[in-house]
Amino acid sequence: MKIRSKTSHDIFLRNINPVVKFLILSDVLVVGATGMLAPLFALFIEDYIIGSSAMVVSVAMGVFLISRSLLQIPIATLIDKIKGEEDDFNFMFIFSVLMALTPLLYLYIKTPVQLYLVQALLGVFTAITYPSYMAIFTRHVDKNREGTEWGIYYTMTDLGSAFLAVLGGYVAETFGFPQLISLVVIISLLGAFTLSPIRYYLYKN
Repeated sequence: MKIRSKTSHDIFLRNINPVVKFLILSDVLVVGATGMLAPLFALFIEDYIIGSSAMVVSVAMGVFLISRSLLQIPIATLIDKIKGEEDDFNFMFIFSVLMALTPLLYLYIKTPVQLYLVQALLGVFTAITYPSYMAIFTRHVDKNREGTEWGIYYTMTDLGSAFLAVLGGYVAETFGFPQLISLVVIISLLGAFTLSPIRYYLYKN
């Protein structure tokens, strides 16, 4: 049986299409940054939202998931109808940046209604970013290595999330939630701008 690649080369992204490589690196940061706040989200709401309760936390998560779910298929359909990858990249990059900046709004909200609005906005940005990201990843994944590269994606994003979740707990406990949210935004923006080199590989084809 022919061995397609060395495991160590895969782990360090040496045998991977450059587009897929940058997509993975981007999501290691973006997904990891999300994981910094997600385990502590209920505590944040309890401390900063007036009238907070378990129901407020549940509704907030529900609003995010519903707004994201309702828009993903229409957005994906629109992306598929537009020929070329320029639109995919523009959707992915612009809304990745907006998604990264959205947590800053948490610093200014005080009521459940304001929280729900921010969650809905985050759901919209995610619904636009995710299908465009997946479309580009799917087109550029290396032939006969689909399983390997998806495995690398999930392994690296999971490991990044694990590390950053621990860091998030430390920052929140030591410095407070405002500092944690600022760090989440910085790391998410780094992840969003890691997508920039992809433009060269897409547009030269």
